Amino acid sequence: MAHVVILGAGLGGVPAALELRNKLRREDKITVVAPLRTFDFTPSNPWVAVGWREPDQVQTPLAPIFERKGVEFKNASCTAVIPAENRIEIEGGESIAYDYLVIATGPELAFDEIEGLGPEGFTQSVCTLAHASKAYEAWDRFLEKPGPIVVGAVQGASCFGPAYEFCFIMETVLRRKKLRHQVPITFVTSEPYIGHLGLDGVGDTKGLLESEMRERHIKWICNAKVAKVEDGLMHVEEVGEDGALKKTHDLPFAYSMMLPAFRGIPAVRGVDGLVNPRGFILAGATQQNPNFKNVFGIGVCVAIPPVGPTPVPTGVPKTGFMIESMTRATAANIRALIDGEEPRHEATWNAVCLADFGDEGVAFVAIPEIPPRNVNWASHGKWVHLAKVGFEKYFLDKIRHGVSEPFYERVVLDMLGITKLKEEA
Repeated sequence: MAHVVILGAGLGGVPAALELRNKLRREDKITVVAPLRTFDFTPSNPWVAVGWREPDQVQTPLAPIFERKGVEFKNASCTAVIPAENRIEIEGGESIAYDYLVIATGPELAFDEIEGLGPEGFTQSVCTLAHASKAYEAWDRFLEKPGPIVVGAVQGASCFGPAYEFCFIMETVLRRKKLRHQVPITFVTSEPYIGHLGLDGVGDTKGLLESEMRERHIKWICNAKVAKVEDGLMHVEEVGEDGALKKTHDLPFAYSMMLPAFRGIPAVRGVDGLVNPRGFILAGATQQNPNFKNVFGIGVCVAIPPVGPTPVPTGVPKTGFMIESMTRATAANIRALIDGEEPRHEATWNAVCLADFGDEGVAFVAIPEIPPRNVNWASHGKWVHLAKVGFEKYFLDKIRHGVSEPFYERVVLDMLGITKLKEEA
């Protein structure tokens, strides 16, 4: 019998458990360790933050899913990963030995790296469902007394799609409530240009997103570092192409949502040979760690170098399609190792994104994610909003029923009507 331990139960961890249950032998044991009792559909968080979704609409209890599949679930935080001893430690001091470890924890949110940033400071977040719920409470108060909005992503951020989504969704809400004329909006980002997305753009995301911002009268500041946040005031440093200070901005706000930089969780940070200096899991094409061959990394916690130098540090996003590919490769490779074979399945690391703007949106496909690409496509329209609504329901229904399948490949690409692009890639 082999014992596989999975850390995390999000967009990577839950599909990994379901896929492994399908791939492994009946006698093999799977244990999932996660601090939350529910699976939360993170892509819906911007909707929760404006009251378009209730939290219970975008989450589902984990225990019944895993019980039906014969997967052990430990609702606890991991406190230490000790790969040299093939074990982890969890809250309460329990030690769990493993034959194979899958790390799918997602990141720790580095709000503390900027004074005043985050829900414990003066800005909101849509990174977690709990944060999105708190952001909605602040949003509800804001609507009673509107004022300037500052929204975006700080230096070191590696996830930009939700910042654009939330910016445009807020703008849509304000127009519908006839409040838009009272609310100046400024988009602040570490990206070198609008639509960079940490990917040096995909298709014409630069033109599409700039045009959308102009049409909606949203100002922007790129190559931006947030120096400090005070109550109602954000201090921003804009740098030039050479990285030297170009201009400072003191931006007043009545509401702000800024995505933070990410880093690895405390349980893995500093583990020699397992992580990079930011605590992200080192993993090769087969998702294996190069030093601990029975350890695999999936999703946002995996280390990916930036696409190129930028004046302000800008990370690379890990989209759902990429995470799905990592998950399936990992499950196949663990089964190969159990069977005494060499792992040969490689994740494709392609990117597919549906960015909802409340009444329309932008979709892009990057195959592979890092340029140069075989497919470099972006489009926009009202159909993107409808597609994301449909995909949310489909994905949650499948998770609730414990179904493992390539959601993005079979559903999203076909939903977009671009199966031909997939074939060409």
